[in-house]
Amino acid sequence: MPASPATRPTACLALADGTVFWGRGFGATGQTEAELCFNTAMTGYQEIMTDPSYAGQIVTFTFPHVGNTGTTPEDEESLEPAADGIVVKWDPTEPSNWRATETLDAWLKSRGKIGIGGVDTRRLTRAIRRQGAPHVALAHDPEGNIDIGKLVAAARDFPGLVGRDLARTVTCAQSYQWDEMLWAWPGGHARRDTPGRRVVAIDYGAKRNILRSLASAGCDITVLPATATAEEVLAHEPEGVFLSNGPGDPAATGEYAVPTLRKLLDRADMPIFGICLGHQMLALALGARTVKMNHGHHGANHPVKDLATGKVEITSMNHGFTVDAQTLPAGVAESHVSLFDGSNCGITLDDRPVFSVQYHPEASPGPQDSYYLFQRFVQAMEQR
Repeated sequence: MPASPATRPTACLALADGTVFWGRGFGATGQTEAELCFNTAMTGYQEIMTDPSYAGQIVTFTFPHVGNTGTTPEDEESLEPAADGIVVKWDPTEPSNWRATETLDAWLKSRGKIGIGGVDTRRLTRAIRRQGAPHVALAHDPEGNIDIGKLVAAARDFPGLVGRDLARTVTCAQSYQWDEMLWAWPGGHARRDTPGRRVVAIDYGAKRNILRSLASAGCDITVLPATATAEEVLAHEPEGVFLSNGPGDPAATGEYAVPTLRKLLDRADMPIFGICLGHQMLALALGARTVKMNHGHHGANHPVKDLATGKVEITSMNHGFTVDAQTLPAGVAESHVSLFDGSNCGITLDDRPVFSVQYHPEASPGPQDSYYLFQRFVQAMEQR
């Protein structure tokens, strides 16, 4: 007996191995193909969906209550959601939050992003951990007319993230100035109105809260596209250079980013601070290699140990590639490691003000244990 219109599934997630998850669609209709990852954060779904580092990925949330606080423009980390879709356990409910201006369903629909609810996300997460981040296709049709054969074929045709430079797709089109600071009660986002340290931020997919953290720490920021040359960076006479987060295969982005960074590294007294993809770009420029992880690190509860102090920080992470610490050259020290799997989470140069971390110290979303890194960057510029 056919399912009634009220109970018929309206969305489907198909994995390249032929596994199929039926559910109820929300947000936009249509079909999209991507790599599938899971995120363990309990809050901040809007910040996660608008993190440019998620370009080329669909996010499975392990926390079941997603959508219950609605959405607000204040929490967006970029102009548009970078993630290609969202997978949740329970259907999003009406928001219960005084800050909400729109439901998650309407927010996704207006931005052309597909969601699927009613999925056994625990089973799906186990599959991701077991086989690695799979290639998937996600479809939403209000009538439930979905061709499974074509959907599985689309998942198998997805090229994956290895070898893909996605920073070009999310970077800014031209340079701009940034002066907005971190949100504070009751006024919200204030703007810097006093002179600060001149910083050039290379945008591989920068989150807004990272730039706000730099501004709040005392920086006057000029943001340049990912493809900026060393000459274009130095033309702004920076006191320090910041390398942002971003998506895709670092080796692919490194084809144009590494030559720029090597020229900047020739300036022995120039403070350089990188995070996420910026960390990986710096490591590549110094002679190390990066590798694809099985399922990556995505969440706001990742313990990282500072090897210099022994301190353990709880951090926010989003990356599917990692720096191979065994390839770090002489003069480059491993500064932080993941306590989940021992993977590299930071490097520092022995005799120069150059350092980077794999995680997101701006904590959007996540804990604020690592904000001191922005202050360390400013102190390096002051000492220079």
